[in-house]
Amino acid sequence: MIEASGISKNYGPIQALKQVSFKVDDQQVVGLLGHNGAGKTTLLKVLTGYLQPSAGTAMIQGLDVVEHPLQVQTQIGYLPENAPLYPDMLVQEYLRMMAQLREIPVEDQGLLISEAVRRTGLVDYLIRPIGQLSKGYRQRVGLAQAILHRPRVLILDEPTSGLDPSQIVEIRQLIHDLAQNSTVLLSTHILSEVELTCERVLIIVGGEMVTDSTMQELKQGNAAVLLVDSAVTDVEQTLNQIEGVRQVRQEAKQDGFTRYHVEGDSAQLCPVIHDAVLEHKWRIAELRPDVRTLEAVFRGVAERAQSGGAA
Repeated sequence: MIEASGISKNYGPIQALKQVSFKVDDQQVVGLLGHNGAGKTTLLKVLTGYLQPSAGTAMIQGLDVVEHPLQVQTQIGYLPENAPLYPDMLVQEYLRMMAQLREIPVEDQGLLISEAVRRTGLVDYLIRPIGQLSKGYRQRVGLAQAILHRPRVLILDEPTSGLDPSQIVEIRQLIHDLAQNSTVLLSTHILSEVELTCERVLIIVGGEMVTDSTMQELKQGNAAVLLVDSAVTDVEQTLNQIEGVRQVRQEAKQDGFTRYHVEGDSAQLCPVIHDAVLEHKWRIAELRPDVRTLEAVFRGVAERAQSGGAA
């Protein structure tokens, strides 16, 4: 549904994007993470045809966004970080105008507007001037116009910005519902929202894509925790001999067992550690993947990327 290949974007001497490549399949919810200025918004604008890349190609449903921008924009719903709203217009006037701009047939406009209004919780605000709405409700109006035409691809830049906790839960559920029929790519600074909403994460640092992984892979990482009977003395030596194990660190003792933290080259550490446990007949209390928070993952990936290390 979305395919970026070698996208770069320069603003004079400043390179905002550097050879960014990724694919997003149908009905996936993908989160785009990065610090302020990392290039997230620039990437979204390229994907939606609002900016032309300096190099590379972007495809939406098989259409090149540079060669066929209008055709692409009829198939996507886009919510920019600051939605372009008209404060003097009533909510219903604005949505009717957007339906006309999208060339939705007159006979279908009522149904689609009603559906978008209901899904974004704007039923009681249709005859309110947009300028009198809170920031959270203006955000809802922007989201309503983005889903008005039932797009197959939905691109959202900070969709929960300005919403209160209960509204965030509602928008999160809406995104899950939309993903039943649409592909969703969203940018956000709220890591907990990515954990609860997205199945896959892209991390961009300094204009470069440094991570493209499923949420499960990211949080599991390449590490494991093992608690072995403290009477066993050759644990570190034995584990270090296993192919793919990079580091073994003894951490603490508790109730007669010693905790070891094992890092490796892949996320499949537990099966090979289990084989070693069986072979050496160790008495253990625990063997599990070392599950990390997304905050820790993001911080570690960003630090490694900025220092020039592998992500």
